Amino acid sequence: MSQTRTAARAHILGDDRFGRLARATAGLEPPFAVVDLDAYRANARSLARRSLGKPIRVASKSLRCRHLLADTLRGDGFRGVLAFTLPEALWLAEDHTDVVVGYPTTDRAALRRLATDQRLRERVTLMVDSPEQLEFLHGAARPDPARPLRICLELDASYRLLGGRVHLGARRSPVHSPGQALALARRIADRPGLRLVGMMAYESQIAGVGDAPAAALRGLAVRMMQRASAAELRERRATAVAAVRSVADLEFVNGGGTGSVEGTAAEPAVTEVAAGSGLYGPLLFDTYRAFRPRPAAFFALPVVRRPAPGIVTVLGGGWPASGAAGQDRLPRPVHPGRLAYRATEGAGEVQTPLLGPAADGLALGERVWFRHAKAGELAERVNSFHLVEGDRIVEEVPTYRGEGHAFL
Repeated sequence: MSQTRTAARAHILGDDRFGRLARATAGLEPPFAVVDLDAYRANARSLARRSLGKPIRVASKSLRCRHLLADTLRGDGFRGVLAFTLPEALWLAEDHTDVVVGYPTTDRAALRRLATDQRLRERVTLMVDSPEQLEFLHGAARPDPARPLRICLELDASYRLLGGRVHLGARRSPVHSPGQALALARRIADRPGLRLVGMMAYESQIAGVGDAPAAALRGLAVRMMQRASAAELRERRATAVAAVRSVADLEFVNGGGTGSVEGTAAEPAVTEVAAGSGLYGPLLFDTYRAFRPRPAAFFALPVVRRPAPGIVTVLGGGWPASGAAGQDRLPRPVHPGRLAYRATEGAGEVQTPLLGPAADGLALGERVWFRHAKAGELAERVNSFHLVEGDRIVEEVPTYRGEGHAFL
């Protein structure tokens, strides 16, 4: 069946998005990935509205495409980058003046480069959450006290109950209480060659957990937990920020993620929020009640076998997302509809069988369109994104992988 026929059928089915994508990519050989710029930019506008006037620092790990990162930062409401490794931050700092490394680093070569380059020192901020990290940074970088490295202190935002016996959220930092934050801030202030300029706290149990899962009772439990956690964190974060400000003149206090933008932005102690996944709108963000990003990133795989009625096989497809293994980490076939994995095979490295009523209408060479479970991880599988506006490709841009960089 021709790609023209595929596009026509997509329109008949009432989803012209895939008709547009089929027309735009008719000349491409799958597998390939596309970003629908209309949906992507609508998501950016939505995030900016949700941030209540506070700037959004873009999480680069959720994009992993330098072109789209720059495009987003040119838009209203976005300022600064939240990088995920120091080598990546140094690379991005060639073009961007405000890059915070969202995770601690032990990369000695990158630290030495940072310490000896004035332009990079002014643009890149390192993350710390313990005295041990301060010792490591100082020993590896040997910063000049007259030219200090910029430091951000990470406050753990997890929700703890029953004296810590119940722990909800990621265990990111050992600094959980305002007193611990103040103690570490003083250690930073006493260390020559380091200057504390920011604080960060990421509430993964709110920002990264959908509150409207398929199981209604579970959704109710999640919403109750998130309300209680948000109330506790609001008070604790404000107290910790006030304590740290007594020691250092903070330039920024960062918090939140795509799933908690409006709630985190409403806290007076927070000066900026972080977000990135909401720009692509991956599968894991389909389960939020307060917002619904438009799916903007897709990949297409070709049908290469028709082994039996009701079954087709596509090339590749084993592109799972990171995190605890489960069905929610697999990419999902979204067009044509009514296709599913075989329970005994799932998404395969070389080929993936798909079952369902739509299979019998697919000919060899036709595409099946998929969405990835997480945002930027799709970029680890392809060298480029084809950017689509309307029903045409306007540009092909490299991913990090396509530029020859792997930062993890």
